[in-house]
Amino acid sequence: MPRNIYSEDHEAFRASVREFVDRTLAPRAEEMIREHVIPRDIWQEAGKQGFLGLDIPEEYGGAGAEDYRFNAVFAEEVGGFTAAVSSCFGIHADVCPPYIVDLGTDEQKQRWLPGIASGELICSIGMTEPSGGSDLAALKTTAVRDGDDWIINGSKTFITNGHQCDLAIVATRTDPSKGAKGITLFVLETGTDGYSKGNKLDKVGQVESDTSELFFDNVRVPDANRLGPEGQGFIAMMQRLPQERVGAAVSNVAHAAKILEETIDYTKERKAFGQAIGSFQHNKFKIAELVTKIEVTQAYVDDCITAHAEGGLSPVDAAKAKWFSAQVQNDVLDECVQLYGGYGFMNEYRVARAWRDARVTKIWAGSNEIMKELIGRDLGL
Repeated sequence: MPRNIYSEDHEAFRASVREFVDRTLAPRAEEMIREHVIPRDIWQEAGKQGFLGLDIPEEYGGAGAEDYRFNAVFAEEVGGFTAAVSSCFGIHADVCPPYIVDLGTDEQKQRWLPGIASGELICSIGMTEPSGGSDLAALKTTAVRDGDDWIINGSKTFITNGHQCDLAIVATRTDPSKGAKGITLFVLETGTDGYSKGNKLDKVGQVESDTSELFFDNVRVPDANRLGPEGQGFIAMMQRLPQERVGAAVSNVAHAAKILEETIDYTKERKAFGQAIGSFQHNKFKIAELVTKIEVTQAYVDDCITAHAEGGLSPVDAAKAKWFSAQVQNDVLDECVQLYGGYGFMNEYRVARAWRDARVTKIWAGSNEIMKELIGRDLGL
């Protein structure tokens, strides 16, 4: 089914991203897997190409694209290469900038946005806590006012870009008596006294992704690092989660579609019992099902991309896109492994790494169960 959401400008941009993937990312894939991190010079090259500042106004060093479809093209092309790099770039360039652009003071924008756009300042967002998971309203990290400063104590976990980030947008509880209305956001800068990072977490998949814990031990932060109004942090997160979730959906589908394409090629070449394995009726029917699942899911995600580009994507529709794309991604990749047979279980094959990398997409950005809870509530259940 032809896709019709992109213009010639978007496709020209896609060609630039694809060249970046082929020239810069692909040759260093094994290095990133081995070191469990995206090297700084790759971040800076992505910034130089203008890929990290799509949501950042030109006056602050960004592209000022003002069209979410460019973000989606970037996520598709990088997601087709590897889910891990897509998630790291997505957090830095797609998730974090809108917080500062929408909520930051002019001084904050001048201080942080140019470095985010150039890749000189790597950004993360600290929502998840060891005891909270998807329950953002239950966070325990505290920020207590002390004159013109705030004293922050607590920790965050599973933070993408956490180990090497220069900036972390951190959700804290500033008024325990007000529940969700007592949450405030701060931007913490690496090197601040009392702010430390754990080792890179040893994950099952997405090993290229730099993921770690963040620890706050009486961290003194000036009020100038508060992002947005006091007590409005939870609302700010809820308003911006749809972009994170549709971005995850875009990457999920692109990741599965690329591996499925490679799997189809493999089934045409791999011979068993004197014929290509893709020609066996069972495999042929299975592949037909997988292609259909991907295309139908892509159609819904495309509608969400369009809605978000026009400012009309609801949190519930973003939740639908997030959970369903993650489920389809995992289902498709599991079948791809089966089609590869024993080779599908070997780390040297992209299908094995993709299958392993995909599992977390049903958990992060709000677990699939939380997404269904949001949908159910919207139905009055």
